[in-house]
Amino acid sequence: MATTTPPNPGDQAVPGTPGTGEAVCDSCKGTGTTNGKQCPMCGGTGKVIEGIGGG
Repeated sequence: MATTTPPNPGDQAVPGTPGTGEAVCDSCKGTGTTNGKQCPMCGGTGKVIEGIGGG
């Protein structure tokens, strides 16, 4: 079930979208910070939502 949480810039879909899953943020490498500040790509979570599987 999809949530109403707005996606972060690094997300490919809204969390909970079928066919997606969490992945480590490429920008901050999962730390949640870049240059001592909250990562703008993942919103500080260290994770992004990406499509999974092939196709």
